[in-house]
Amino acid sequence: MSVRARRHRPAGPRGTGELPEAPVAPGFVRRRRLLFTWGVVLVIAIGLLSWGAAWYESALSGSPGGRPVIVAVANGEPVGRITAQLAAEGVIDSTEAMRAYMFFHGTPTVQAGDYELYAHEPFARVLATLSSVPDVFEIDVTPGTTVGLVAAEVDSLPGHSAAAFLAAVRTDPALTGFVPAGTPAGSAPGEAAAGFAQGLLGTGMYQVMPHETDAALAHQMVARFLAVAAGSRLAAVARAYGLSAYDEVVVASLVQEEGVYRMNMSKVARVVYNRLARGMALQMDSTVLYAEGRDSGKVTSGDLQVDSPFNTYLHSGLPPTPIAVPSPEAIDAALHPTPGSWLYFVLVSKSGREAFATTYAQQVANEKLAMKNGAY
Repeated sequence: MSVRARRHRPAGPRGTGELPEAPVAPGFVRRRRLLFTWGVVLVIAIGLLSWGAAWYESALSGSPGGRPVIVAVANGEPVGRITAQLAAEGVIDSTEAMRAYMFFHGTPTVQAGDYELYAHEPFARVLATLSSVPDVFEIDVTPGTTVGLVAAEVDSLPGHSAAAFLAAVRTDPALTGFVPAGTPAGSAPGEAAAGFAQGLLGTGMYQVMPHETDAALAHQMVARFLAVAAGSRLAAVARAYGLSAYDEVVVASLVQEEGVYRMNMSKVARVVYNRLARGMALQMDSTVLYAEGRDSGKVTSGDLQVDSPFNTYLHSGLPPTPIAVPSPEAIDAALHPTPGSWLYFVLVSKSGREAFATTYAQQVANEKLAMKNGAY
């Protein structure tokens, strides 16, 4: 009997009779894990790049139409500090994105001055504005100035005109009813174009925005003056002195020019009222200077003869119009003069202090004191 040889069949796990799996090379496993890892990194990188691109695009594009922001650039201020200011003011949303933008598009040379920008403005428009000249300006209407001098300052601004500004002041509808009918339209040399509107501007600083018209600027100044007048009850108090509100502004302008400092103003106002009550000429040098188109200097005996309705040495009563822009303090002093019987005053100290007198003899003594102190 023959015996058939049995082919050996390896036993599977635990003798199940199943064939074992083929062994996997270690290198293959490492490659597969490496590919998986790089795949995860690639997905994350693509996500970050997509987010970064979206963030940069958002910062780059901005959202035009935001609130206006005035950015002041100092002389020699570095661009990095300007960029930080833009972010702090909400003009841009990211300094990093702005730096990246300037890396590709160039860093602008920025002139010192004020610029009008807008919140969340696109980078291209921000840099275009900063690369041009400043477009926001300031005008300071100081006490004692004149409408003509303010107009000259307006004329120095790009796109503005002294003539247009003066015309706008004269025709501002807000002044309707404030200036009495028949008030002379003329004024002193160099100020004739201001006419009856002389002095009717509010003091203080004004920002002149891009594309702002001369009429809009004039209205701001007139409106500020009228707000001070209303707040001080100018018209009501003026009636107690038998004057119109407009005449009270004329008094305030005299107080401004003759008193100069607040410590003198209410007593100067009393001198004006006392002289008016007695029918005396006011005899104030400031009116002569105005009549001659000057704002300072000595007044000689020859100057006292200048033929002008503003010369209060030749003409009694108030000048036909204010002679300067009065401060709120001068208006308050004109409305609330210090009680007293003074008819004269003179500067007696280089500090600006004035001495007041009831009699002419007292005035002469004060003038000698002024000469001794080097103030006269």
